[in-house]
Amino acid sequence: MDHKAASGAPAGTPLIALDDVTRVYVSGEETVKVLQGLDLTIHAGEMVAIVGASGSGKSTLMNILGCLDRPSGGHYRIAGRDVARLSADELAALRREHFGFVFQRYNLLAELTALGNVEMPAIYAGLAAGARRTRAAALLGRLGMGTRLGHRPGQLSGGQQQRVSIARALMNDADVILADEPTGALDRQSGEEVLKILGELNAEGRTVIIVTHDMNVAARARRIIEIDDGRIVDDRRTGPAPAPTARTAPAAKARTASPPGWRHALGQFGEAFRMALRSMNAHRLRTGLTMLGIVIGIASVVCVVALGEGSRQKVLANISGLGTNTIEIFAGKDFGDTRSGRITSLVVADADQLSRQPYVAAATPTVSTQSTVRFGAKEANALVNGVSEQYFAAKGTRLARGRFFDASSVAARALDVVIDENTRKALFDEVGVEPIGAVVLVGSVPARVIGVIQAQQGGFGSSQNLSLYLPYTAVQTRILGSNSLRSITLKIQDEVDSAYAEQAVTRFLTQRHGNKDFFIINTDDIRRTITSTTQTMTVLIAAIAVISLVVGGIGVMNIMLVSVSERVGEIGVRMAVGARRSNILQQFLTEAVMVCLLGGATGIALALAFGAAFTLAGSNFTLVYSTTSIVGSFACSSLIGIAFGYLPARNASRLDPVAALTNSRQ
Repeated sequence: MDHKAASGAPAGTPLIALDDVTRVYVSGEETVKVLQGLDLTIHAGEMVAIVGASGSGKSTLMNILGCLDRPSGGHYRIAGRDVARLSADELAALRREHFGFVFQRYNLLAELTALGNVEMPAIYAGLAAGARRTRAAALLGRLGMGTRLGHRPGQLSGGQQQRVSIARALMNDADVILADEPTGALDRQSGEEVLKILGELNAEGRTVIIVTHDMNVAARARRIIEIDDGRIVDDRRTGPAPAPTARTAPAAKARTASPPGWRHALGQFGEAFRMALRSMNAHRLRTGLTMLGIVIGIASVVCVVALGEGSRQKVLANISGLGTNTIEIFAGKDFGDTRSGRITSLVVADADQLSRQPYVAAATPTVSTQSTVRFGAKEANALVNGVSEQYFAAKGTRLARGRFFDASSVAARALDVVIDENTRKALFDEVGVEPIGAVVLVGSVPARVIGVIQAQQGGFGSSQNLSLYLPYTAVQTRILGSNSLRSITLKIQDEVDSAYAEQAVTRFLTQRHGNKDFFIINTDDIRRTITSTTQTMTVLIAAIAVISLVVGGIGVMNIMLVSVSERVGEIGVRMAVGARRSNILQQFLTEAVMVCLLGGATGIALALAFGAAFTLAGSNFTLVYSTTSIVGSFACSSLIGIAFGYLPARNASRLDPVAALTNSRQ
């Protein structure tokens, strides 16, 4: 071997040395001894033919010589280095840098062109893309394949495929060419051309080892080794031994691979990425079915989160409309307190001061009384509410028509009245009169209708009572004749915790009054209960979606395991041309991640399309998509690819090259 393998080996050291090498296979309860104590030396530059009948052990010997297999016993040394002491990656380096394989059935990858197949060893050697394409094209041109660079194996004849195989063996400037029945699948003319090429390679100083059962092929070699039943029975020369310097180390070998680093890693990832795309495209149905579980899972997660957030916002909006994020402050110790009517310490100034607190969005004094309301001949009992202009914001009240009264109306004690929908129906529906601008009698006090509010669902059920809303100043002076307040209503800022607000109000009023002569009803408990229920349902549905993701991940793993079993031959070829275990692991893991990422992207697109269709359907409910959930789902699809793709990828990387190649021929 030249300087690549022979560094440190004493002069005259054989290139290949086998000492008492055995190879044993276990088949069930039986042990089959294929090689039995072989002793063999081959020097650099020799052209050797290993012949024997089928089952004699010659192919097993070639696999051991090419580091595709390991001996069960004895020692195998390459330029003085004991192969038994080499790691899997070191053996891959030997195959990549020093051996070139020419297989009987070519072992070309169907997805790759002739150029792509020849380039493969240089990819694992780290040769730059431009340099490897130039060299691969030159080798194919030298072998008469210059016009077939873009053809795939299925478009080439047997002889052309074998030429591509030879070019691949030379891609990394191999020192040793191992040819296993190189003419076995060829016609006579193509076989002669291949043997001529092998002779030319030997004339250049390369060591050529041909395994064959055809003595006519063996006669082209200068040394014939006959093997029978795992033993060498004859070793004879038919020509002169090569000169010791039969091949000088070329100064400009096309192995100018970049040293390991980020460029090398990027190149390896790029190749894994391209192979993943090619494999996915070649098996589109399988890829689609694999992605289906991921698509459903990701789409479910994104839609469920969007539905949950949309529901939450809708519920909060509805609850705000009910006024349930409010605090009601009443005089006395609790409902039923007989002294509450005599306690007059709850005053308008309290409401004014509370409205200035940072946790209060709106504050309104409230007085109320039952009274008869009349319009023309119509009469009904109604609840008369004296409130400030902030009441409507505090309760989330919405207008059906007209307007609310404002601060100037409150200050002027204006007799402006806002009626609810029940009052409008009771007083105005039958007579067909427009309520806005109409004057009604509240008790004996005339008031002008300025607004009608929308029907409102009460916090504890629908109310059929008739309600009127006037400025509290007008109610106090013109209807009740008293300045005392029934209650103060506070709307709490949405971002403020209602329990904290309740505690703050209690401290504030206790300090103002000198004692606690009031009690508080916090209606936010309703909102907390409803939103908690909404969140629970969202979590429940999201859990179901996550289960579908896990099922999809298991589907990815199963399909990838099937893919590994289907592509054993490809794995064997890649290992034979020098792929490390890490390269195989990266390729299959990249494919699994790619499937999951495409599934994730499709799932997200499907979820967004569902939201658009939901909106186009005319629903007043809107899905609120979360960037966090979309990014998280996309990341989740990557993690699924890694988690569930690792086992199949690891299994692929740990296959023995010889086992993979053997299975591919079955």
